[in-house]
Amino acid sequence: MIEKKHITGIILAGGKSSRMGTDKGFLQLNNKSFVQYSIDALKPLVFDIIIVSDNSNYDVFGHQRITDDIKDAGPVSGIYSGLQASKTEYNLILSCDVPLISSEVLQQLIEEVDDTVEIIQAESNGKSMPLVALYKRGVKSLFYRFLQNNERRLRIAIKACSYKNVVLDETHQNATLNVNTKEDFKQIEDAYNN
Repeated sequence: MIEKKHITGIILAGGKSSRMGTDKGFLQLNNKSFVQYSIDALKPLVFDIIIVSDNSNYDVFGHQRITDDIKDAGPVSGIYSGLQASKTEYNLILSCDVPLISSEVLQQLIEEVDDTVEIIQAESNGKSMPLVALYKRGVKSLFYRFLQNNERRLRIAIKACSYKNVVLDETHQNATLNVNTKEDFKQIEDAYNN
């Protein structure tokens, strides 16, 4: 089992949120911001938390905030920047728009660590979740190469690495629901309240 001191939590909060029309990390569910849910889920499992965002409002959460090294390049750049700033071999990467995420789900990713894989991602409802995943720091050089070649599709970068999926059981299906639209938000509120 990987010790907490070898894991950093990296929260990606740099998205444009164009469909939502507002910075998703600050959306409130039951009077708590989305990004606080991410912090709370990571805290018991990690040594340190880094927030990747150009928005200085995230400084109120009291964690190190870094900006994307390469601007407007999506999650590939966010992950690269986070791994670049990380001091640990293992890194739990979370996008800030999955408020129902739990430490339990993230723990399952940590338990699957072995020497053969660089990325362990959650899989829910038949979909792999590269932004609810554990990344080894070493993949950053590969991600950097993709960015240099103007390749911004995260799935392409992941396919170039050794990875595996952890299929979440039914009790955790809602944990990876993410919010892109107001309809998604309604669905999350319903899931939260049930």
